[in-house]
Amino acid sequence: MLDRSKLGTCQLVCWGLAVVVGVLVLLSTSGAVGFLAALLLGLACAAFFGLVTARLICTGQTSEDRGREGTDATTPAAEPTTTAATAPRTAPPAAESGATAVKPDTTPIGNESVSAPKAKPKASGSPAGAGTRPEALSAPKGGKADDLKQIKGVGPKLEQLCNELGFYHFDQIAGWGADEVTWVDQNLKGFKGRVSRDNWVEQAKVLAAGGETEFSKRVAKGGVYEG
Repeated sequence: MLDRSKLGTCQLVCWGLAVVVGVLVLLSTSGAVGFLAALLLGLACAAFFGLVTARLICTGQTSEDRGREGTDATTPAAEPTTTAATAPRTAPPAAESGATAVKPDTTPIGNESVSAPKAKPKASGSPAGAGTRPEALSAPKGGKADDLKQIKGVGPKLEQLCNELGFYHFDQIAGWGADEVTWVDQNLKGFKGRVSRDNWVEQAKVLAAGGETEFSKRVAKGGVYEG
């Protein structure tokens, strides 16, 4: 501590002398070169004098102190080495905690991979071409087809489409099950869903048994589709 105080006193003395030198230069040269130039010259001389004297005089006093500080600085360096040596000892618990942290991460990944395939059958539950194609005829029985227009919801165009698909008679439609109805609903181009919406099967059962419906009576009398 005493050496450091001496160093500070030495530097103050040196810079004090530097200020004096700068003032002397200012006073001696201001008449010849002007005040501003003399001021700059004085500052330069003061700075140069202060740096040189402090470097030459004051640093010589602290050379021994620096040597002592260098030896003192090497001794605390042993403490970080001990802490560094203990660092690997704490590393295995960190590795164990990392391993345990991975275990809960693997379980949700497995659940997601299992649930993803389960969603696929649900998405493909109702394709556009679902159902079973009903039995079709290449031509009407006895060469004469039933008047399918007596079924409410079947007009001339839809009757023609049914004939093209091989459906000519009431008993054919009356025998359709749920799968057959689904197929026909999906394959009536321009009239999808008409079979189930207008309840063709129930009407066809009545007409195939020789009965009549209110709509079939109107069609039989005429005037429903004419004109």
